[in-house]
Amino acid sequence: MNTIGSELRLTLFGASHGPCVGAVLDGVPPGMMIDAVRIQGEVDLRRPKADIGTPRQEEDKVEIVSGIVEGRSTGEPMTLLIVNRDTDSKKYEKFKSVPRPGHADLTARAKYSECADLRGGGQFSGRMTVAIVAAGAIAKMLLEERGIRVAAFVRQIGSVRDTEERDVTSGVLSRSNDVRAATEELAEAMRQEILSAKNEGDSVGGVVECVVDGLPMGLGEPFFDTVEGELAKMMFAVPGVKGIEFGAGFAAARMRGSQHNDPFVLVDGKVRTAKNDAGGILGGITNGMPVVFRVAIKPTASIARGQRSLNVKSGRQTELKIEGRHDPCIAPRAAPVVEAAAALVLADLSMRGGTVD
Repeated sequence: MNTIGSELRLTLFGASHGPCVGAVLDGVPPGMMIDAVRIQGEVDLRRPKADIGTPRQEEDKVEIVSGIVEGRSTGEPMTLLIVNRDTDSKKYEKFKSVPRPGHADLTARAKYSECADLRGGGQFSGRMTVAIVAAGAIAKMLLEERGIRVAAFVRQIGSVRDTEERDVTSGVLSRSNDVRAATEELAEAMRQEILSAKNEGDSVGGVVECVVDGLPMGLGEPFFDTVEGELAKMMFAVPGVKGIEFGAGFAAARMRGSQHNDPFVLVDGKVRTAKNDAGGILGGITNGMPVVFRVAIKPTASIARGQRSLNVKSGRQTELKIEGRHDPCIAPRAAPVVEAAAALVLADLSMRGGTVD
Protein backbone atom coordinates (compact mmCIF):
# COMPACT_ATOMS: atom_id res chain seq x y z
CA MET A 1 0.00 0.00 0.00
CA ASN A 2 1.08 3.58 -0.61
CA THR A 3 -0.70 5.00 2.46
CA ILE A 4 0.43 5.23 6.08
CA GLY A 5 -1.05 6.84 9.19
CA SER A 6 -4.29 6.87 11.15
CA GLU A 7 -5.38 10.42 12.03
CA LEU A 8 -2.78 12.02 9.75
CA ARG A 9 -2.62 9.91 6.60
CA LEU A 10 0.08 10.15 3.95
CA THR A 11 -0.35 8.74 0.45
CA LEU A 12 2.49 8.82 -2.07
CA PHE A 13 2.04 8.78 -5.84
CA GLY A 14 4.15 9.02 -8.98
CA ALA A 15 7.46 7.47 -10.04
CA SER A 16 11.07 8.52 -10.55
CA HIS A 17 10.84 9.09 -14.31
CA GLY A 18 7.10 9.69 -14.54
CA PRO A 19 5.58 13.14 -15.07
CA CYS A 20 5.58 13.90 -11.35
CA VAL A 21 5.79 12.62 -7.80
CA GLY A 22 3.70 13.83 -4.92
CA ALA A 23 1.83 13.27 -1.70
CA VAL A 24 -1.69 13.58 -0.37
CA LEU A 25 -1.79 14.50 3.32
CA ASP A 26 -5.21 13.90 4.86
CA GLY A 27 -6.10 15.00 8.38
CA VAL A 28 -4.39 18.39 8.57
CA PRO A 29 -6.57 20.46 10.94
CA PRO A 30 -8.46 23.35 9.30
CA GLY A 31 -7.26 26.90 9.86
CA MET A 32 -3.58 26.05 10.22
CA MET A 33 -1.16 28.55 8.68
CA ILE A 34 0.83 26.75 5.98
CA ASP A 35 4.23 28.25 5.28
CA ALA A 36 4.91 27.39 1.63
CA VAL A 37 8.38 28.95 1.81
CA ARG A 38 9.22 26.67 4.74
CA ILE A 39 8.02 23.61 2.80
CA GLN A 40 10.21 24.54 -0.16
CA GLY A 41 13.16 25.17 2.13
CA GLU A 42 12.86 21.70 3.67
CA VAL A 43 12.68 20.11 0.23
CA ASP A 44 15.73 22.05 -0.94
CA LEU A 45 17.75 20.50 1.92
CA ARG A 46 17.26 17.12 0.26
CA ARG A 47 18.70 18.21 -3.11
CA PRO A 48 22.07 16.71 -4.18
CA LYS A 49 25.17 18.66 -3.25
CA ALA A 50 27.96 19.24 -5.80
CA ASP A 51 30.50 16.43 -6.06
CA ILE A 52 29.06 14.16 -3.35
CA GLY A 53 25.61 13.86 -4.95
CA THR A 54 23.95 12.78 -8.18
CA PRO A 55 24.34 15.01 -11.27
CA ARG A 56 20.55 14.79 -11.70
CA GLN A 57 19.32 18.27 -10.89
CA GLU A 58 15.58 18.52 -10.41
CA GLU A 59 14.02 21.88 -9.66
CA ASP A 60 11.90 20.23 -6.94
CA LYS A 61 9.41 23.08 -6.88
CA VAL A 62 6.52 22.12 -4.60
CA GLU A 63 3.03 23.04 -5.76
CA ILE A 64 0.16 22.81 -3.26
CA VAL A 65 -2.83 22.04 -5.47
CA SER A 66 -5.53 21.36 -2.86
CA GLY A 67 -6.32 21.76 0.82
CA ILE A 68 -5.17 25.36 1.20
CA VAL A 69 -6.85 28.74 0.65
CA GLU A 70 -5.16 32.07 1.32
CA GLY A 71 -2.34 30.38 3.20
CA ARG A 72 -4.54 28.38 5.58
CA SER A 73 -5.46 24.71 5.56
CA THR A 74 -9.08 23.96 4.73
CA GLY A 75 -9.26 20.58 6.44
CA GLU A 76 -9.55 18.85 3.07
CA PRO A 77 -6.83 16.48 1.83
CA MET A 78 -3.74 18.49 0.95
CA THR A 79 -2.09 17.55 -2.34
CA LEU A 80 1.59 18.36 -2.85
CA LEU A 81 2.92 18.03 -6.40
CA ILE A 82 6.53 18.00 -7.64
CA VAL A 83 7.13 17.79 -11.40
CA ASN A 84 9.98 15.63 -12.75
CA ARG A 85 11.93 17.65 -15.31
CA ASP A 86 15.44 16.15 -15.48
CA THR A 87 14.90 12.53 -16.50
CA ASP A 88 16.91 10.29 -18.83
CA SER A 89 15.36 6.84 -19.22
CA LYS A 90 17.41 5.52 -22.16
CA LYS A 91 19.85 3.53 -20.03
CA TYR A 92 17.19 1.60 -18.11
CA GLU A 93 15.84 -0.66 -20.88
CA LYS A 94 18.48 -3.37 -20.35
CA PHE A 95 17.52 -3.82 -16.70
CA LYS A 96 14.35 -5.61 -17.81
CA SER A 97 16.49 -8.62 -18.70
CA VAL A 98 19.57 -7.97 -16.53
CA PRO A 99 18.48 -6.79 -13.04
CA ARG A 100 20.80 -4.50 -11.11
CA PRO A 101 22.32 -6.08 -7.99
CA GLY A 102 20.99 -4.38 -4.86
CA HIS A 103 18.01 -2.86 -6.68
CA ALA A 104 14.33 -3.80 -6.75
CA ASP A 105 14.32 -4.60 -10.50
CA LEU A 106 13.90 -8.34 -9.99
CA THR A 107 11.35 -8.14 -7.18
CA ALA A 108 9.37 -5.42 -8.97
CA ARG A 109 9.09 -7.67 -12.02
CA ALA A 110 8.05 -10.58 -9.80
CA LYS A 111 5.23 -8.50 -8.33
CA TYR A 112 4.11 -6.37 -11.29
CA SER A 113 5.35 -8.54 -14.22
CA GLU A 114 5.96 -6.67 -17.49
CA CYS A 115 4.08 -3.64 -16.17
CA ALA A 116 6.84 -2.78 -13.69
CA ASP A 117 8.29 0.69 -14.29
CA LEU A 118 12.05 0.28 -13.84
CA ARG A 119 13.01 3.73 -15.15
CA GLY A 120 15.09 5.38 -12.47
CA GLY A 121 13.84 2.73 -10.06
CA GLY A 122 10.18 3.68 -10.60
CA GLN A 123 8.21 3.85 -7.37
CA PHE A 124 11.10 2.17 -5.51
CA SER A 125 13.39 5.13 -6.18
CA GLY A 126 14.73 7.54 -3.59
CA ARG A 127 13.10 10.18 -5.80
CA MET A 128 9.84 9.39 -4.00
CA THR A 129 11.25 10.79 -0.77
CA VAL A 130 10.95 14.36 -2.04
CA ALA A 131 7.21 14.00 -1.41
CA ILE A 132 7.83 12.66 2.10
CA VAL A 133 9.95 15.72 2.89
CA ALA A 134 7.28 18.10 1.57
CA ALA A 135 4.54 16.45 3.63
CA GLY A 136 6.84 16.15 6.63
CA ALA A 137 7.38 19.91 6.63
CA ILE A 138 3.68 20.33 7.40
CA ALA A 139 3.89 17.70 10.14
CA LYS A 140 6.81 19.64 11.64
CA MET A 141 4.67 22.78 11.73
CA LEU A 142 1.98 20.86 13.62
CA LEU A 143 4.51 19.59 16.15
CA GLU A 144 6.33 22.89 16.59
CA GLU A 145 3.07 24.55 17.63
CA ARG A 146 3.27 22.19 20.65
CA GLY A 147 6.97 22.79 21.30
CA ILE A 148 8.12 19.53 19.71
CA ARG A 149 11.28 19.66 17.59
CA VAL A 150 12.64 17.03 15.20
CA ALA A 151 16.17 17.11 13.80
CA ALA A 152 18.51 14.59 12.17
CA PHE A 153 22.18 14.52 11.32
CA VAL A 154 24.69 12.09 9.83
CA ARG A 155 26.32 10.06 12.59
CA GLN A 156 28.56 7.96 10.35
CA ILE A 157 29.81 7.62 6.77
CA GLY A 158 31.78 4.45 6.08
CA SER A 159 34.54 4.24 8.68
CA VAL A 160 34.20 7.88 9.80
CA ARG A 161 32.00 8.01 12.91
CA ASP A 162 30.84 10.82 15.18
CA THR A 163 31.38 9.55 18.73
CA GLU A 164 30.05 12.57 20.67
CA GLU A 165 26.65 12.71 22.36
CA ARG A 166 24.36 14.99 20.34
CA ASP A 167 20.97 16.68 20.73
CA VAL A 168 18.39 18.44 18.55
CA THR A 169 20.68 21.44 18.20
CA SER A 170 23.27 19.21 16.51
CA GLY A 171 20.70 18.28 13.88
CA VAL A 172 19.86 21.92 13.26
CA LEU A 173 23.54 22.90 13.01
CA SER A 174 24.18 20.08 10.54
CA ARG A 175 22.15 21.99 7.97
CA SER A 176 25.11 24.33 7.52
CA ASN A 177 27.21 21.71 5.68
CA ASP A 178 26.54 19.49 2.67
CA VAL A 179 27.17 16.20 4.49
CA ARG A 180 24.74 16.98 7.36
CA ALA A 181 27.45 16.26 9.96
CA ALA A 182 27.32 17.86 13.42
CA THR A 183 30.62 19.74 12.93
CA GLU A 184 32.62 21.08 10.00
CA GLU A 185 35.58 18.86 10.92
CA LEU A 186 33.43 15.74 10.76
CA ALA A 187 31.83 16.97 7.55
CA GLU A 188 35.21 17.24 5.83
CA ALA A 189 36.30 13.76 6.97
CA MET A 190 33.00 12.27 5.83
CA ARG A 191 33.20 14.14 2.53
CA GLN A 192 36.60 12.59 1.85
CA GLU A 193 35.18 9.14 2.64
CA ILE A 194 32.45 9.68 0.06
CA LEU A 195 34.85 11.01 -2.58
CA SER A 196 37.19 8.07 -2.01
CA ALA A 197 34.38 5.62 -2.80
CA LYS A 198 33.26 7.71 -5.78
CA ASN A 199 36.76 7.84 -7.26
CA GLU A 200 36.91 4.04 -7.10
CA GLY A 201 33.60 3.75 -8.97
CA ASP A 202 31.96 2.59 -5.77
CA SER A 203 29.58 3.86 -3.08
CA VAL A 204 29.47 3.98 0.71
CA GLY A 205 26.81 3.68 3.41
CA GLY A 206 26.16 5.60 6.60
CA VAL A 207 24.11 6.13 9.73
CA VAL A 208 21.59 8.92 10.28
CA GLU A 209 20.58 9.82 13.84
CA CYS A 210 17.31 11.56 14.68
CA VAL A 211 16.52 13.35 17.95
CA VAL A 212 13.06 14.55 18.98
CA ASP A 213 12.57 16.75 22.04
CA GLY A 214 9.50 18.29 23.64
CA LEU A 215 7.38 15.14 23.40
CA PRO A 216 5.02 14.69 26.36
CA MET A 217 5.12 11.60 28.52
CA GLY A 218 2.49 9.01 27.54
CA LEU A 219 2.51 9.19 23.74
CA GLY A 220 2.10 5.87 21.93
CA GLU A 221 0.14 2.66 22.36
CA PRO A 222 1.14 -0.74 23.79
CA PHE A 223 1.89 -3.80 21.66
CA PHE A 224 1.18 -3.05 18.00
CA ASP A 225 1.18 0.76 17.86
CA THR A 226 4.27 1.46 19.94
CA VAL A 227 6.33 4.56 19.21
CA GLU A 228 9.25 2.34 18.13
CA GLY A 229 7.01 0.18 15.96
CA GLU A 230 5.37 3.10 14.17
CA LEU A 231 8.67 4.88 13.58
CA ALA A 232 10.34 1.69 12.37
CA LYS A 233 7.55 0.99 9.89
CA MET A 234 7.90 4.46 8.42
CA MET A 235 11.70 4.37 8.35
CA PHE A 236 11.75 1.12 6.40
CA ALA A 237 9.65 2.85 3.74
CA VAL A 238 12.65 5.12 3.09
CA PRO A 239 14.70 3.52 0.28
CA GLY A 240 18.12 2.40 1.46
CA VAL A 241 17.26 1.96 5.15
CA LYS A 242 18.41 -1.46 6.37
CA GLY A 243 18.27 -1.17 10.15
CA ILE A 244 17.07 0.92 13.09
CA GLU A 245 17.94 1.17 16.78
CA PHE A 246 16.63 3.27 19.67
CA GLY A 247 18.70 4.69 22.52
CA ALA A 248 21.56 2.34 23.33
CA GLY A 249 20.16 0.03 20.65
CA PHE A 250 22.19 -3.08 19.89
CA ALA A 251 24.83 -2.00 22.39
CA ALA A 252 22.29 -2.95 25.08
CA ALA A 253 23.01 -6.60 24.26
CA ARG A 254 26.50 -6.13 25.69
CA MET A 255 25.31 -4.33 28.84
CA ARG A 256 23.98 -5.41 32.21
CA GLY A 257 20.70 -4.16 33.62
CA SER A 258 22.53 -2.02 36.15
CA GLN A 259 24.22 -0.24 33.25
CA HIS A 260 21.29 0.01 30.87
CA ASN A 261 18.50 1.04 33.26
CA ASP A 262 17.94 4.82 33.32
CA PRO A 263 17.51 6.10 36.93
CA PHE A 264 14.50 8.35 37.51
CA VAL A 265 15.16 11.89 38.76
CA LEU A 266 13.17 15.07 39.31
CA VAL A 267 14.03 17.96 36.97
CA ASP A 268 12.13 21.26 37.36
CA GLY A 269 9.30 19.38 39.02
CA LYS A 270 9.04 16.77 36.25
CA VAL A 271 10.04 13.11 36.31
CA ARG A 272 12.94 12.52 33.94
CA THR A 273 15.84 10.05 33.70
CA ALA A 274 19.48 10.69 34.55
CA LYS A 275 20.58 9.27 31.19
CA ASN A 276 18.75 8.08 28.09
CA ASP A 277 19.73 4.56 27.06
CA ALA A 278 16.01 3.84 26.55
CA GLY A 279 15.94 6.46 23.80
CA GLY A 280 12.97 8.25 25.36
CA ILE A 281 10.63 5.26 25.17
CA LEU A 282 9.54 2.69 27.79
CA GLY A 283 6.95 0.03 27.01
CA GLY A 284 6.44 1.59 23.60
CA ILE A 285 5.34 4.88 25.21
CA THR A 286 7.28 8.15 25.47
CA ASN A 287 8.76 8.87 28.90
CA GLY A 288 9.38 12.61 28.53
CA MET A 289 13.02 12.30 27.50
CA PRO A 290 14.17 13.01 23.93
CA VAL A 291 13.35 10.21 21.52
CA VAL A 292 16.64 9.13 19.94
CA PHE A 293 17.02 6.63 17.13
CA ARG A 294 19.48 5.78 14.38
CA VAL A 295 18.94 4.25 10.95
CA ALA A 296 21.52 2.38 8.90
CA ILE A 297 21.68 3.47 5.26
CA LYS A 298 23.11 0.96 2.81
CA PRO A 299 25.66 1.94 0.13
CA THR A 300 23.99 3.19 -3.05
CA ALA A 301 23.22 0.14 -5.19
CA SER A 302 24.06 1.84 -8.51
CA ILE A 303 27.84 1.94 -8.88
CA ALA A 304 30.17 2.48 -11.84
CA ARG A 305 32.20 -0.68 -11.19
CA GLY A 306 31.29 -3.80 -13.11
CA GLN A 307 29.08 -6.22 -11.18
CA ARG A 308 28.04 -9.81 -11.74
CA SER A 309 24.40 -10.31 -12.65
CA LEU A 310 22.17 -12.71 -14.55
CA ASN A 311 20.33 -12.33 -17.83
CA VAL A 312 16.98 -13.67 -16.66
CA LYS A 313 15.79 -14.23 -20.25
CA SER A 314 18.78 -16.27 -21.47
CA GLY A 315 19.79 -17.68 -18.10
CA ARG A 316 23.40 -16.64 -18.72
CA GLN A 317 25.70 -15.02 -16.19
CA THR A 318 26.81 -11.55 -17.30
CA GLU A 319 28.72 -8.52 -16.13
CA LEU A 320 26.68 -5.37 -15.70
CA LYS A 321 28.03 -1.84 -15.85
CA ILE A 322 25.54 0.74 -14.68
CA GLU A 323 25.44 4.05 -16.48
CA GLY A 324 23.39 6.99 -15.34
CA ARG A 325 23.40 9.58 -12.58
CA HIS A 326 23.64 8.33 -9.03
CA ASP A 327 24.74 9.41 -5.54
CA PRO A 328 27.98 7.87 -4.22
CA CYS A 329 26.37 8.09 -0.76
CA ILE A 330 22.73 8.76 0.05
CA ALA A 331 23.10 9.27 3.81
CA PRO A 332 23.44 13.10 3.62
CA ARG A 333 20.27 13.37 1.54
CA ALA A 334 18.53 10.84 3.79
CA ALA A 335 18.86 13.09 6.86
CA PRO A 336 16.01 15.48 5.90
CA VAL A 337 13.94 12.47 4.82
CA VAL A 338 14.38 10.79 8.21
CA GLU A 339 13.39 14.07 9.91
CA ALA A 340 10.26 14.38 7.80
CA ALA A 341 9.29 10.73 8.20
CA ALA A 342 9.66 10.95 11.99
CA ALA A 343 7.60 14.15 12.10
CA LEU A 344 4.76 12.51 10.16
CA VAL A 345 4.63 9.54 12.53
CA LEU A 346 4.83 11.63 15.68
CA ALA A 347 2.23 14.12 14.46
CA ASP A 348 -0.11 11.20 13.75
CA LEU A 349 0.53 9.67 17.20
CA SER A 350 0.03 13.08 18.81
CA MET A 351 -3.33 13.48 17.08
CA ARG A 352 -4.35 10.01 18.23
CA GLY A 353 -3.21 10.81 21.77
CA GLY A 354 -5.00 14.14 21.89
CA THR A 355 -1.91 16.35 22.17
CA VAL A 356 -2.61 17.83 18.70
CA ASP A 357 -6.17 18.92 17.91
